[in-house]
Amino acid sequence: MPRGDRPIILYPAYFDLGRTRAEGRRVPKKLAVESPSVEDIERAAKALGLEPKVEPEAAYSRTHWRHEGRVLVRADYYKSSILRRIAERMKAGRTG
Repeated sequence: MPRGDRPIILYPAYFDLGRTRAEGRRVPKKLAVESPSVEDIERAAKALGLEPKVEPEAAYSRTHWRHEGRVLVRADYYKSSILRRIAERMKAGRTG
């Protein structure tokens, strides 16, 4: 892991097609999905062998009033790589 033993935190906002980059989306629109849930992220992370841990009551700091949850994963990759791989897996799951 690039930064010690800290988990990589993934919020649904990172993958939400309905949000702008300023509102928290972290993946390109072509990889974003409509209204992603922590369950979607968890499924994609499990498929990639990342051993996800769900925290269902967590809130993203930009929308602290919406408790959409978050997923923690541990990986030997950088966060940007993990985001892209999970987004690709979720997108494939929604279209296929």
